[in-house]
Amino acid sequence: MSLSGEDGINALLNPSSVAVIGATPRRDSIGNIITINLAKKYRGKLYLVNPRYTDINGIKAYPSIKEIGEPIDLAVIVVPAPLVPSVMREVSEAGTKAAIIISGGFSEVGEEGARLEEEVKKSAGKVRILGPNCIGVFNASTGLDTFFLPEERMGRPRPGPLALISQSGAVAGSILDWAARRNLGIGIAVNYGNKLDVTETDLMRFLALDPSVKVITMYMEGFKYPGEGRRFMEAAKEVSKRKPIIIYKAGRSRASKRAVASHTAALAGNYEIYSAAFKQAGLIESSSLRDMFDMAKALATQPLPRGRRVLILTDSGGMGVQATDSLEPLGLMVPELPETQRDRLRKILPPLAAVGNPIDLTGSATDEMYKSVLEEILPTDSVDMAMVIALMQLPGLTVNLANYIIEAKKYGKPVVAVSFGGNEFMARFNDALDKGGIPVYATPDRAAKALWALTEYAKVVGEIHE
Repeated sequence: MSLSGEDGINALLNPSSVAVIGATPRRDSIGNIITINLAKKYRGKLYLVNPRYTDINGIKAYPSIKEIGEPIDLAVIVVPAPLVPSVMREVSEAGTKAAIIISGGFSEVGEEGARLEEEVKKSAGKVRILGPNCIGVFNASTGLDTFFLPEERMGRPRPGPLALISQSGAVAGSILDWAARRNLGIGIAVNYGNKLDVTETDLMRFLALDPSVKVITMYMEGFKYPGEGRRFMEAAKEVSKRKPIIIYKAGRSRASKRAVASHTAALAGNYEIYSAAFKQAGLIESSSLRDMFDMAKALATQPLPRGRRVLILTDSGGMGVQATDSLEPLGLMVPELPETQRDRLRKILPPLAAVGNPIDLTGSATDEMYKSVLEEILPTDSVDMAMVIALMQLPGLTVNLANYIIEAKKYGKPVVAVSFGGNEFMARFNDALDKGGIPVYATPDRAAKALWALTEYAKVVGEIHE
């Protein structure tokens, strides 16, 4: 199976022109919000289609897409479900490459809606379709934004190296809002809804070839059509060799399977089968949305380790114990350092410091102590990665510590940080680390899971062998 950069998917995610069919000046309607979002931010050509108006929000409106008179890359369809087949026929006749059907009322509501979906498919010709029953595409770089939620309700994240593919529109919108308020860069987000045509497999293949995307994250509820799972796993096995794919599978319990079926008409299936297939295909599975993005931050910013040995460097013995407890159940090791290294550390650290690993600098820690330990240990073969825990409540620590941790990237080993608390120094420290490419976590267990993801992906690409 080859990786595809097909024109229709490119037109869906990176269109040079967009027509909103069902655009309206009616306040707070879906068609109005999408129109406002695109008019404000979209960098391509924007056309509005609605036979009831000649002008919408100061932009010329056309009676149909065929009246525009030039080919359109992407049609965004926001009309009642029964009208979609005829609209799709016009979209196809106009030579449009791709369409996003925002409208609901299809297979997710039962047999009648499923029949309507089939009518849409027959009317589409060669047009690639995202949806129906979806909120579409967000592209931070081009300003394409069909997520029909006002910005005051749903923040939009800055451009970044992460891509999101989500079966749920509400989950996708919540993730973008969450990411925006944490300054997490998500460059592309797609909600595919009922996947009448374009599936997560198509999107995954295309994003594998996008140089702006370093990590693909996925929220999945289940497969819908015969053979779909097999095609997905085959593609995932190929794509995962190029880029990390982190997946969160919902619908694990018996009760949640019923909820999935009523949501997007997908089949949740047996979770254990899904999980085993994900592992075989090289996907990294997360247990929550928070875990998924904790892992993604590390995979987007850190080199892959060559082994599983972790240096824990902290100013809190209690945090060091928690870190050890979190790492070892994940198959990561906290080895005691060689006696020669411990001797050298004893000469540069206070008498009460613990130098075995975890290295505890105690409450008398300073920025320079952290720097000295990192410079002493990371260049050697004693460890493969580091978790640096700094409690910025201590008087000997300053924001400049972030620069010393960032400098440790020169040793080519993964470094993650833990910063727990809420004072102003901590906020500035965390911001400096983020900007310097060091992922920061609030607790040791979250940092441990991020390091685990790095080792898991290192196994996928052969950097670490079982």
